[in-house]
Amino acid sequence: MARSYAECMTMKRIFTLVMLLVLLATGGLGYYAYRPLTLPATPFEFDLKQGGSLKSTAREMQQSGLLDQQWPFVLFARVLGKSTQLKAGNYELKQPVSPLQLLNIITKGEFSQRRISVIEGWTFGQFRSTLDSNRYIAHDTIGLSDLEILQRIGAIENHPEGLFFPDTYNFVSGSSDLAILKIAYHTMQQRLQEAWANRADNLPLKTPYQALILASIVEKETGTASDRSMIAGVFMNRLRKNMLLQTDPAVIYGIGETFDGNLRRRDLLADSPYNTYLRRGLPPTPIALPGMAALQATLHPAQTDALYFVARGDGSSQFSSNLKAHNRAVDQYQK
Repeated sequence: MARSYAECMTMKRIFTLVMLLVLLATGGLGYYAYRPLTLPATPFEFDLKQGGSLKSTAREMQQSGLLDQQWPFVLFARVLGKSTQLKAGNYELKQPVSPLQLLNIITKGEFSQRRISVIEGWTFGQFRSTLDSNRYIAHDTIGLSDLEILQRIGAIENHPEGLFFPDTYNFVSGSSDLAILKIAYHTMQQRLQEAWANRADNLPLKTPYQALILASIVEKETGTASDRSMIAGVFMNRLRKNMLLQTDPAVIYGIGETFDGNLRRRDLLADSPYNTYLRRGLPPTPIALPGMAALQATLHPAQTDALYFVARGDGSSQFSSNLKAHNRAVDQYQK
């Protein structure tokens, strides 16, 4: 049945109104999409929690001050079909962004990288303590023994000392401490194997692990970088002559947490696997985490006849080829 003129005009007006509303909505969304948001701080950091909904995410961003209101962002994300594509993680905004840019960032997972630094000469205990104190890391190692940690990361060794390469590692918030440990472990394995493959000839070391042990001692004994290869040379000479290594850091490591900072004569006379004043050869494990410079110095030691060294008090060492000269150096620099 044909519509009357009045009905046709009414339908036309409704259509026109709907189109106008659509255009207004489209224009409004377009304006909203590209209008820069005001950052509460520069840089501005925020976290999106795992399993969070679009509404809860928008509410958290509103509470943090990034969004004035949550509903426009929710509507905008739904219109673009991205409401279920949010990626949990830590984000950092270094400059103002539009809602469209913000939505792209959190749906693509453009996470902010955090860093943790592992220092040459640290013990594994210090490394583990640093991981435990970092609030951005998931602490999956809590309650695990050192051996259990090694098993979890696929290590074949049964003692953790020296097995982790000191470096700065990037991670995203929520990363497992096991993942960081695994990366540090495999990095050390790779660096150690490469250094061992290119080692100098005729070293008194049989395995890469022995090189790691000695490198950890060189790391702890070195006060000035320029002395590192000479210190390695001294220890190589003593190993060749089957002399006691007589290195204080190994003894201190053997004492453990009870060490009060003062190495006494009774400590040097107390037997332990790490007392290199009483036991010949290398201690059973590394005593610290050696860096690349210590590994290279150990596997490319200075060619020297020195058998002794003593700290001068300024970080450097005085080297001697015989005990008489060494005693004179001790008298000069230590007494």
